[in-house]
Amino acid sequence: MTSGQTRFPIAPSKFKFTKHDNNADGLWVSELLPHTASVASELCVIKSMWTEAINHDPAVTYIQTGSQLPGRPSFGAWMSYGLGSLNQNLPTYVVLHSKVGNGKMDQALFSRLWGTGFLPGEHQGVSLRSAGDPVLYLKDPNGIDSKTRRAMLDDVSKINHMQLNEFGDPEIEARIKQYEMAYKMQASVPELMDLSKEKEETFELYGPDSKVPGTFAANCLLARRMVQRGVRFIQIFHRGWDQHSNLTGDLPSQCKDVDQACAGLIKDLKRLGMLDETLVVWGGEFGRTVYCQGALSRANYGRDHHPRSFTRWMAGGGVKPGISYGQTDDYGYNIVDKDGNVINPSVDDFTPGAVHIHDLNATMMHLVGIDHTKLTYRYQGRDFRLTDVHGHVVKDLIK
Repeated sequence: MTSGQTRFPIAPSKFKFTKHDNNADGLWVSELLPHTASVASELCVIKSMWTEAINHDPAVTYIQTGSQLPGRPSFGAWMSYGLGSLNQNLPTYVVLHSKVGNGKMDQALFSRLWGTGFLPGEHQGVSLRSAGDPVLYLKDPNGIDSKTRRAMLDDVSKINHMQLNEFGDPEIEARIKQYEMAYKMQASVPELMDLSKEKEETFELYGPDSKVPGTFAANCLLARRMVQRGVRFIQIFHRGWDQHSNLTGDLPSQCKDVDQACAGLIKDLKRLGMLDETLVVWGGEFGRTVYCQGALSRANYGRDHHPRSFTRWMAGGGVKPGISYGQTDDYGYNIVDKDGNVINPSVDDFTPGAVHIHDLNATMMHLVGIDHTKLTYRYQGRDFRLTDVHGHVVKDLIK
């Protein structure tokens, strides 16, 4: 990290930015994101996100679960618990992992990031694989047909119900439901993953990579198909956004992976009349410094982690389109008010112009119809919630 550096030279971006239609002031977008720029008028851009976490795992765990310490339920698990299912043949919460164009998947991902913590196991996110069968053992082995499989599950279910009646353990009930879901997924998942009936104009929206299984583009198209089939919460992971060095070599590839697919998803949802009821959120766990990490040259540089201010955008789902919220100083280091005065936000109180990750999660929950202070689960004598004892709905982001 930069803690050992003796100087912190400012590293201007090598890439050009142009202004696009987004409120009265417009939205400056990098030349690396031309397709995202084309939907600038649909975006609700938050420029003043902040977090206390300074490294990847605690920061991702924090925004996923509301705590930097592992063990809490994930956002998607809370949504499954709070909203229930719209499709009995597919999971309520699905996780997709994307291949990275440059092959550099530096940060590890742990299943607890889409886990249930202390919620019932049925709310666990189902992770679809980016290569091979999307779910292991989805196909019946040789010599086992659907009728035989059904009979086996019925017998196992009887035994599990006997155990449930004797011990009353809710995890046994969750296991029964998961076995049934797995059986149903043997039919529903192959149909979901079959893109052969998608029109060529749809693939053109998402870009050529949308025909390559496991890419971010293909996963965005799959996400739209899941929304159509009633999957409540879909999360797409794309790793490698950690340019401590060689930023000018790695960042173009990262942006190319996601740019057209993100814009394509928004355009696709809008033309199908689904954007107003589908919330799309894009972003990472923290930002990057304006000053250089490591060697600085005219051709290349790196950037360190920066939790004090970073950007996320949302689209659809009841957010105000075509707005930018919050601002930073000229160095992107501190969040400032409209007069340029530094804001020192607190997680305990809402500060207009600044959005803590708890505030973002509270706002997202509000947009799907949930009061974040009331969706709780009692565990070890305490009522827990995603936003812990914090979080404020940012009403300026909502239509």
